[in-house]
Amino acid sequence: MAKILIVDDEQDVLETLPEVVRKWGHETFAAKNGVEALLALQQQNFDFIVTDVKMPEMDGMELLQKIQEFDKNVMVIFLTGYPSLDSAITAMRSGAYDYLVKPVNLDELKLRIERGLERKEHIKALPLLRGLNWALLVSIPLWLLLGYILTKLLR
Repeated sequence: MAKILIVDDEQDVLETLPEVVRKWGHETFAAKNGVEALLALQQQNFDFIVTDVKMPEMDGMELLQKIQEFDKNVMVIFLTGYPSLDSAITAMRSGAYDYLVKPVNLDELKLRIERGLERKEHIKALPLLRGLNWALLVSIPLWLLLGYILTKLLR
């Protein structure tokens, strides 16, 4: 179960999307703009943030920059009713995980969230795997040396 913050200035999105995502088995929180989202981020950690691009007070791109100051591991999906290639490229280069056009296809959003959570788990596992690689690299010569010593002792 992931903790997902949904940020949008449209009331109908804030009334329906958190409920849908909750039915997928996640804990959801809602914020009506970037300022509220930042306040929520100061109070708790989120696994995912689904945010509108165009909002009053603070747009989604500025929110993304602020989110990354808190936690670079939070996955961010942008939703927009005003799609453009430039904004999509800017969002992805700035660190967004994905970019979807409104009205959002809920099956597509669910799939993107699931893939993002899998990616997040893989990223978490990387330091452990690197440590295991180093342990193997160090232990193989050690075992070879021990085998050589035992061979000499048993002769």
